[in-house]
Amino acid sequence: MKLLACVIVTAVALVFALEDKKAEEAAGRPKTYKRLIPADVLRDFPGMCFASTRCATIEPGNTWDLSPFCGRSTCVTAENDPTQLLELVEDCGPLPKSNPKCKLSEKTNKTASFPDCCPTFECEDGVTLEYPEIPVIATATDTTTTSPKP
Repeated sequence: MKLLACVIVTAVALVFALEDKKAEEAAGRPKTYKRLIPADVLRDFPGMCFASTRCATIEPGNTWDLSPFCGRSTCVTAENDPTQLLELVEDCGPLPKSNPKCKLSEKTNKTASFPDCCPTFECEDGVTLEYPEIPVIATATDTTTTSPKP
C-alpha cells in the first residue's frame, strides 16, 4: 500500500513539474544556447582551459560562471583529439525579435546565476516571441553546430 501511495505521489509531482515547465515556456521563459568553441590555453598550463572571466585555469570537466555575463562554460576535451581542449559555452543566445506586444519582465534578475539571469518576457495573450535564426558554421576540424536547447 505504501508503494502505491509513493508511486501516486511521484506521478502527481511529475505532472505538476511538466505543467510548470510548460507555463514557464508560455510565460516567455528564455531559451538557452550551447556551442563548442576552441578553448583558450596558456602555454604554461597545457591541458587546462583558461577562463578569462575568472583569470583562472580550469581542468577538463569543470564548469565556471561567465559573470558579469549571463552564462557558464565547461572545459571539455575534443572527442576526436583528446589533446585538443574546447569550451562548451551555454548562454541566453540572441534577444528575440522586437515585438510591441511583449515587454521585458520586471522579474528578470540579471545578477542571478545562469540560466536564471537570462531575460524573461511577458507577452499579451496569444503572442509568441520570435528569435532570429543563428547561422550554422561547420569547419574542417569541428562539425559541431550551434543550436537552441529543445
